[in-house]
Amino acid sequence: MWKFKTPGIPDEEFERTEKVPITKEEVRVVQISKARLKPGQIVYDIGCGSGSISIEAALQIESSGKVLALDYDENAIELTKKNIQKFGLSNISVIHGNAKEKIQKLEEADTIFIGGTGGDTEEIIEMSEKKLKSGGRIVIGTILIETLYSVLQILDKLQFESVDITQVTISKSRKTSMGTMMLARNPVTIISATKI
Repeated sequence: MWKFKTPGIPDEEFERTEKVPITKEEVRVVQISKARLKPGQIVYDIGCGSGSISIEAALQIESSGKVLALDYDENAIELTKKNIQKFGLSNISVIHGNAKEKIQKLEEADTIFIGGTGGDTEEIIEMSEKKLKSGGRIVIGTILIETLYSVLQILDKLQFESVDITQVTISKSRKTSMGTMMLARNPVTIISATKI
């Protein structure tokens, strides 16, 4: 369906519902670039929501790699499955349940994306660090300042290196009766780091 290698699938190409969040197209592009993906890697998408990160990552790691998409919300799981089918991908496994219970049972990962955590961000990062291969990348999207602060503290405690903080503020055009206006979206802060 998506015939391009570059990330940035338009949001409207994904199946969507009001109840399940999606990582917006431009934010997704930055997160994928910070992950430094390559074919054959094992990737976790924790708090996969609509599955947009899972889809983009699966395309980057090709059929030789594997994405493990986790979410505790049944609506998110069903939506991710619909998007996997829509994009015709076979290298994504969808896992329903609490990340804190599921992560320890997974194989080691080259890259871990952390989105929604239900308030357990620090604990999930600690568990993820144990499953991340040496030299592996972690990419965390945050909206709240308090979450950003706690993420930086735990990454420092776990001695991650090359910690990068990027805040993305996007405005998208919308036609009005008078012309075209730009509508701002909420800023998203993306933290990425490498396990020593």
